[in-house]
Amino acid sequence: MNDFTSGFWDVYIGILTLVSIAACGVFLWSQSVRKAGPVETTGHQWDEDLAEYNNPLPRWWSWLFYLTIVFSLVYLVLYPGLGSWPGTLGWSQLGELKAEQEAAEKQFGPLYRKFAAMDAEALARDPEALAIGQKLFLNNCAQCHASDGAGSRGFPNLTDRDWLWGGDPKTVKATIAEGRTGVMPPFGAALGAEGVKNVAHYVRSLSGMSTDSLRVAFGKEIYAQNCVACHGADGKGNPALGAPNLADRTWLHGSAEPVVMETIARGRQNQMPAHKALLDEARIHLLTAYVLSLSR
Repeated sequence: MNDFTSGFWDVYIGILTLVSIAACGVFLWSQSVRKAGPVETTGHQWDEDLAEYNNPLPRWWSWLFYLTIVFSLVYLVLYPGLGSWPGTLGWSQLGELKAEQEAAEKQFGPLYRKFAAMDAEALARDPEALAIGQKLFLNNCAQCHASDGAGSRGFPNLTDRDWLWGGDPKTVKATIAEGRTGVMPPFGAALGAEGVKNVAHYVRSLSGMSTDSLRVAFGKEIYAQNCVACHGADGKGNPALGAPNLADRTWLHGSAEPVVMETIARGRQNQMPAHKALLDEARIHLLTAYVLSLSR
C-alpha cells in the first residue's frame, strides 16, 4: 500500500498526461499534412464508383483541435491535474468548499447564533426555527428516517414518543452529535431453536400478541435468565443501554414471529452515525428542536 502513496506516482501521472497531450498533437499534425500528387483512397468503395478519399483534415478543423491542446496545457498550469501539482492559482475543491462555508456563515451565522441561545423546547414551537430545522433534517436525516420522520424497518420512527435512548432535549442532542450504536447479541447457539422460539412467544406476549401459552411459560424462564439485564424484568427496556421496550407495540425490526426469532437467534446491530463533524453546535441545536417537534 505504501507504493501507492509514494512520490513516484505523482511524477508518473504528470509525465503520462503530458506525453498523451503531445501524442495527440503529433497525431493531429500527421493527419493534417498535405501530400503532393494524386490523393489516395482509403480502400473503401460503394456502388462501384463511390470511393472514400484519404484527404487531410480541413485547416479550420485542425486549428480547433490545436486550440484544445493549448487550452489543456494552460489549464494544467493554472489548476491541479499533474499529480500533486497544485496549479499556480492554488485552487482546490476543499478551498472552494471552505470559501462557500465561510460565505454562508457570514450570511446566516447571526441567525443561527440567535437560535442557539434559545431553549430547544421553545424552538420546537418556533415556525422560523422549524423551517430551518426541516431543511437540515431533509439534508442529513431523511435518508434513514424518511422525509416525514416516520422511519422504516430498522430505522426508528421519530414521530411517536417511543425512544430507545431517551427523548429529552439533552439526550436527543447527544444522539445527533455523538451517534449511537445499538447491539443485540445473538442467542441462537446458546438457546437452540426451541429455546429461541419459546422466548419469541414470551416476548410477543408482553405486547398482547397471540402466542402459545405453553411456549410462553417456558420462554419466561429463559427470558429471566438471559434478557432481564438489558430489557428489565417487566420487559420495558433500558434507555441507558438503548434496549427497547418489549411491552409496547412499537417494533424496530418487525413483530412477526419469524422476525422476532431471527432477532433473538442472530442478534442485531444498529448504527446511528455521529453528525458533530458535519454540523456545528448551532445547527445540531436546531435539528434537535425539529426532531422534538415531530413527536409533539
